[in-house]
Amino acid sequence: MPELPDLTIYIEHLEKRLKGRRLLGARLASPFALRTVTPPIEEFVGRSLQGVTRLGKQLVFDFGEGYRVVLHLMISGRLQWKDADKVLPKVPARIGLAAFDFETGSLFFTEASKKKRASIRLVGDDQTLQALNPGGLEVFELTTDQFGERLHATHHTLKRSLTDQRVFAGIGNAYSDEILHRARMAPFKLAQTLSANDVVTLHGAVVNVIGEWTTRLREESGETFPGRVTAFHDAMAVHGRYRLPCPVCEAPVQRIQYVENEANYCARCQTDGRVLADRSLSRLLKDNWPKRIEELE
Repeated sequence: MPELPDLTIYIEHLEKRLKGRRLLGARLASPFALRTVTPPIEEFVGRSLQGVTRLGKQLVFDFGEGYRVVLHLMISGRLQWKDADKVLPKVPARIGLAAFDFETGSLFFTEASKKKRASIRLVGDDQTLQALNPGGLEVFELTTDQFGERLHATHHTLKRSLTDQRVFAGIGNAYSDEILHRARMAPFKLAQTLSANDVVTLHGAVVNVIGEWTTRLREESGETFPGRVTAFHDAMAVHGRYRLPCPVCEAPVQRIQYVENEANYCARCQTDGRVLADRSLSRLLKDNWPKRIEELE
């Protein structure tokens, strides 16, 4: 799922291409993606885009006077851009959800998954927009004390606290792994147990990791609209790096899979050498499940 760094780069490129430009038309390829019909899409046509912002992990296209289009990319939703030409480009087959045609080009909303979760919501007033806000705080707007207060108010693990959009906005599975590795903290440590020094360390890791990856992705995309948005990068320390060496200590990266998510971590750097139990595998292997990182070497 695109997270804060990815969404930030999307917004920068969208504003560069679309701000102040009129919406000429909208082509809906998948009616299931449209979750609201009031106001109708026809009322957006002819309006100029005032700007693009973020609401949690949702992208908000502001057409003025309360009119907004809210896109939630979910796990597999992505955006594609085609510059304006004489021939209007077709919506991508199979994965295309919608196309928004502007004076400067066409923005395509796609989803490469059989589970159609990505959504389009048409909003006509501030109250409706705020109802879509999960309430998570923006990490770059928080002092360390405010960050700690928010953490201590949860009853979650650190992994869950960082990814809960009601707690903090924009962080997901991938960057929470990277943040916790940078902070050298176990993913399932309870947030309420953090000391004052731990809070300082974790807050610093959040700001630094998100900031560094935003800069990296910005440099990688350059002037080109980001066409390959992914949660997996070779330069990541632990996310998607199962069994590969940790860049700090070279111990094999460990992974716990649950529901449709996973937690990636370094046992030596984050859990004092303990290999955390994976519910399915540890139940299957029982006494053969390794307890210490040394048992894997």
